[in-house]
Amino acid sequence: MSAGKPAMRDIVGGDRPPLQFRKWLILTHRYAGVVLSFFFVMWFLSGIAMIYARGMPGLTPDMRLERITELNLGAVKLSPAEAVAKAELGEAPARAMMLMIMDRPAYRFTVSAGTVTLFADTGELLSEIGQGEAMRIASSFMEMPQSRMHYAGELNEPDQWTLQERRRLPMQKVIVDDDARSELYISEETGDVEVMTTGGTRAMAWFAAIPHWMYFTALRIKDETWRQVVLWTSGAGALLALLGIVLAFTQFPTRYSGLMRWHYVTGAIFGVLTLTWVISGWLSMEPFFWASSSGTGGLIGQALSGGPLDVASFPMIDAGTWYQVLAARSPKEIEFVRIQNAPFFIARGVEREPLLISANPLEIRRTPFSVDSLISRIRQGNPDVAILESQVLSDYDSYYRSQEQRPPLPVLRVKFSDPDSTWFYVDPRMGQVVRRFTRRQRLERWIYHGLHSLDFNFWYYNGAVWRTTMVVLNAGGALLSTIGLLLALKRVKRGTKRVLVGRN
Repeated sequence: MSAGKPAMRDIVGGDRPPLQFRKWLILTHRYAGVVLSFFFVMWFLSGIAMIYARGMPGLTPDMRLERITELNLGAVKLSPAEAVAKAELGEAPARAMMLMIMDRPAYRFTVSAGTVTLFADTGELLSEIGQGEAMRIASSFMEMPQSRMHYAGELNEPDQWTLQERRRLPMQKVIVDDDARSELYISEETGDVEVMTTGGTRAMAWFAAIPHWMYFTALRIKDETWRQVVLWTSGAGALLALLGIVLAFTQFPTRYSGLMRWHYVTGAIFGVLTLTWVISGWLSMEPFFWASSSGTGGLIGQALSGGPLDVASFPMIDAGTWYQVLAARSPKEIEFVRIQNAPFFIARGVEREPLLISANPLEIRRTPFSVDSLISRIRQGNPDVAILESQVLSDYDSYYRSQEQRPPLPVLRVKFSDPDSTWFYVDPRMGQVVRRFTRRQRLERWIYHGLHSLDFNFWYYNGAVWRTTMVVLNAGGALLSTIGLLLALKRVKRGTKRVLVGRN
């Protein structure tokens, strides 16, 4: 008998729980491990990579803003009202903004059917983005000549790097001849660079997000199939981990040797953490949609704004006045918003934080909106539900948190007494809702970000201590799973030999 293979009588013997029950535990754990050990190894090793690589490669708002061109306000010839008339939207836009597209200022309006873009210098609608336009956009975005751009074709179906931006398809793909081996994906509808990857981020994704989230293209493009696969594998994995923990107690008197001994020891140390991680991963997929709830206050955003956006209430963009207000600086993007019944511009790319500028007269607003005015409008947007508590927070709480993108502070937190115990977070500087959580969503925060990412208040999330702890714990889980995988492979090898010998 091999050193690492205790006899069944040693495993199930003695004055311990009933023989049949222990035998069922052992066999279920053993054969489930044959199938699932590979997934555990994949999840833990990719979990280590996720600590540093985070999610799929893409283009953050800050990266995009850094690379887009400053607005040429002097070239604007159409007022917002004229632009809306020429666009023939058929409805009030939900969002309106101005930005540069192919070195020309353009209005972009978002309506229920999508986006409509027209150039602010001539009123010409943005035509479909083809190869030539994509090359010009990529050249401007990268600040490199077109001779270093290589057209890679039109993308009508998502590839590995556009899975999260499928709603933006079709896209034009451009490969950049730079040291980073960059690849750009440009939306044909908007003319924006929607996705940017580099050789490094693509390679890292294959070690991190792709295996960890099971983001394999053939699987991920089928949303419900992917969801069910993740649910069933993680659910079965939770059962496997639970059985392992039970066996750690029922098999305590058994003297193992070889790999079995190391599997028992690592399971006793890392088994509970393995169970919490796989269960939290399973719950993050919302089995039975347990965290989905409507909450209350659906009209609060409209109450804060004062009604639908009226683009005609904004004056003509006058370059001289804007340069005077912004001290000869030019924004990279201007958004038209309505706050408390008044028109405002949000200018981005001038300072680190967006600037709120009143439209009449044109001046920067530095003071936040009063809490009383915000609360009054919040009550109007949710008149049938009482406010339990309202408080201005100068720091993040357990739900409104600082992650890769730092949400604004201070923030007004409003708690409602509805059945879902809905909380709203409102930015007083911009007068807009920035976050909203129901009771179930707050619970999900602890189950997923708490148990899965160990995101707790007693230490700095994503800091050095957190990263070191996560690497050690993931490495322990990977060791436990790798030993289990080796034992599973040995079991399969022995079983295969018996079958072959039996046939002969």
